[in-house]
Amino acid sequence: MQSIDIIRLSEKQKQQLIILKRKTGIENWNVLCRWALCISLADPTIPPKEDIPSDSNVEMTWKTFGGEYADAYLAILKKSYLLQNNALDGIDINNFIRLHIGRGISFVLKTIPF
Repeated sequence: MQSIDIIRLSEKQKQQLIILKRKTGIENWNVLCRWALCISLADPTIPPKEDIPSDSNVEMTWKTFGGEYADAYLAILKKSYLLQNNALDGIDINNFIRLHIGRGISFVLKTIPF
């Protein structure tokens, strides 16, 4: 299984994160993306497959994304990926994490009262 070096977000995800930053007061992209990942991974269903372009200027290294718990996040992500791999139809781990971050951001936007 390949590793994750850089996480690149789409323009849509960037705009959603800007809304979350404004509403929550959380300034760091990586913290919001971690929350989104964890919320999405807590849902046992596979996120809907979609082509998520890397068309924004938001990117972070895996170490920045995961912080001091990067190894733990990677272990959880890889386990989930292996469990769902049969239904992923050729989606690699980099796209898998972007699908989960995207779904998690949507979940947060729907559940936080604004």
